[in-house]
Amino acid sequence: MDLRTEIREFLGSRRARIAPEQAGLPAYGRNRRVKGLRREEVALLAGVSVDYYVRMERGSLAGASDGVLDALASALRLDEAERDHLLHLARLSRAPGGAPRRRPAAPVRSTLQQVLDAISDTPAWIGNGRYDVLATNQLARALFSPVPAAGSRRRTNMARFIYLHPEAARDFFVDYDRIAGDTAAKLRMEAGRDPHDEELIVLVGELSTRSELFRRRWASQDVRLHRSGRKRMRHPVVGRLDLDVESLELPAEPGLYLNVYTAAAGTPTADNVALLASWAATQETPAKETPAQETPATEREAHNG
Repeated sequence: MDLRTEIREFLGSRRARIAPEQAGLPAYGRNRRVKGLRREEVALLAGVSVDYYVRMERGSLAGASDGVLDALASALRLDEAERDHLLHLARLSRAPGGAPRRRPAAPVRSTLQQVLDAISDTPAWIGNGRYDVLATNQLARALFSPVPAAGSRRRTNMARFIYLHPEAARDFFVDYDRIAGDTAAKLRMEAGRDPHDEELIVLVGELSTRSELFRRRWASQDVRLHRSGRKRMRHPVVGRLDLDVESLELPAEPGLYLNVYTAAAGTPTADNVALLASWAATQETPAKETPAQETPATEREAHNG
């Protein structure tokens, strides 16, 4: 991914969504050539020269101070995720060659798997910013059992499920359109953090080639942070699950997130999670107890995702 192109398209898209009236500027004439604010209007609002802003929008953020970036973010009415994205793009512009951050190795450390296994009453899994599922507990494996694996040579990736298996994903996620938009926006955020991530480049290329919906979502330049939220799902075994999600970045493993799904006590979802736990216990039998029926490794990987 080209950093200058990322900067140009992001700033241009944010500028295009703001009408002069929204920014408190007079809109002279009805036939404006550009959608949203003109470059000179953004420069005025940010308190910089027109030439300076034009250079920034053309992809040159290397010389922009934090004060200028903050003024630009205010002029463009960027939210928290968009401000963070702009700062990441600027930091990469300042680094020699736009140096990428180091990627965490997979699989995750055994102690983290122990943490997941200790969470026995709610689904929990560890993934990265590319939506790769790197480790799960038993309930998460049961929760995501409808998600098709991508084959024995490739770990399960939730973005691929959402965009390349849209019918199954629409059946699984009640709010599919919102989930799809958030997924693309979080991938865009990840691209701003590390535009040279080869696996991310391959993923975005694959989704862009095979999904027209992803192409539209990606072109919107929207970004989102990995935070809390709610996901409503239809599980084929236990039915409807309305789960609260907390996505926590792991300080010792930059780029990895612990995702925990919970339900308030006494709710139908809490009852269904308990039912899911009972069902999950019947699906996974320790290999040492039934060696003759041990599942082949490739099939286990496909199931666990």
